[in-house]
Amino acid sequence: MADLKTTLDAVLNGVVQGSRQVPGVVAMVTDRQGDIYSGAAGARVMGGAAMTEDTVFAIFSTTKAIAGTAALQCVEDGLLDLDAPARDYAPAIGRLQVLDGFDAVGDPILRAPKSDITTRHLLTHTAGFGYDFFNENYARLAADHGQPSVVTCSRAALETPLLFDPGTKWEYGTNIDWVGQVVEGIRGKRLGAVLRERVFDPLGMVDIGFARTPSMRERTASIHARAADGGLSDMNFFFPDEPEVDCGGHGLYSTVPEYMKFIRMWLNDGAGPGGQVLRPETVAMAVTNKLEPHQQVGMLPGVIPSLSHDAEFFPGLKKGWSYSFMTVEQDAPTGRPAGAIGWAGLANLFYWIDRQNGIGGYWATQILPFGDPVSFSGYLDFETAVCRALVPASAA
Repeated sequence: MADLKTTLDAVLNGVVQGSRQVPGVVAMVTDRQGDIYSGAAGARVMGGAAMTEDTVFAIFSTTKAIAGTAALQCVEDGLLDLDAPARDYAPAIGRLQVLDGFDAVGDPILRAPKSDITTRHLLTHTAGFGYDFFNENYARLAADHGQPSVVTCSRAALETPLLFDPGTKWEYGTNIDWVGQVVEGIRGKRLGAVLRERVFDPLGMVDIGFARTPSMRERTASIHARAADGGLSDMNFFFPDEPEVDCGGHGLYSTVPEYMKFIRMWLNDGAGPGGQVLRPETVAMAVTNKLEPHQQVGMLPGVIPSLSHDAEFFPGLKKGWSYSFMTVEQDAPTGRPAGAIGWAGLANLFYWIDRQNGIGGYWATQILPFGDPVSFSGYLDFETAVCRALVPASAA
């Protein structure tokens, strides 16, 4: 294990040095029992305070699996039918229409969807929602018609047209924000309160939430923008600390150690220090690919260059989507085995959970655009080193 620490420390130190560097990084690895590696390198903000293990990050879409967990709990409690219309729980979603392009003067052409959105569609990103930084039509709605960015954490940012009829294809988007609205409709509470009661407290997760405590604000890393020449600048951007909507798709702040507790719950068949968060049979069901053959997870096109590059995990490998993780359906070049789960966050945060071998890891930086070559390649080196050390050769 000492050799692994030396290797991983070198990966972290390598990405915070040189002309094209990241400001700072925190990365951790856990097995089923507890954390087996923790590292921090660089600074929270260029030229500022050192990056430390207790640094708070805007975790963006690594929020999704946590909101998905709350929905699965509703299923376990007999309160949520995944195939019922989602409008039964979140009425506003029933008013949304499908965007069928734009007319001659550039106004959106809208029509009623051919079927209802279900929570199953939402959990699998097949409901019809997208993101403006990955979809040209949403980018046009934002630029020409004032569709707000999801980072505003506003209701108007969620109540957008659908890009296609529910269930007809896969597209990554604001679906899990709507899952959060479904959970709120069922539980009668804000999503943050539901998560605190049913996920965070049972797992002992303290430094996590849609609203930062004063202590969390003091420890928050800055999000940096990388310019074309590789240079970095502090964007001075933060999610609202009193958001209109608790956005289950992207809105949480957390430290990496807190997220490791969530990863361990999935490694331990739903168990945490405060008891079962999910039943073992729910976990086993939730981590498998739910997409139909015509619904493929592929490259995410970076249509707003300041926010994302074209990005894809493991090009050429078959990937699926579960409740709510990306699945790899073939062994990945890092050593991540087929059947493992994971995902990412827009500011170049990445994680994976290998239930077969009982390990998981998380890599946290705060840089835009997504798919930053330095952070992403550093993450892949990190995952590869972990898998080489801890995954049996026959398993990957």
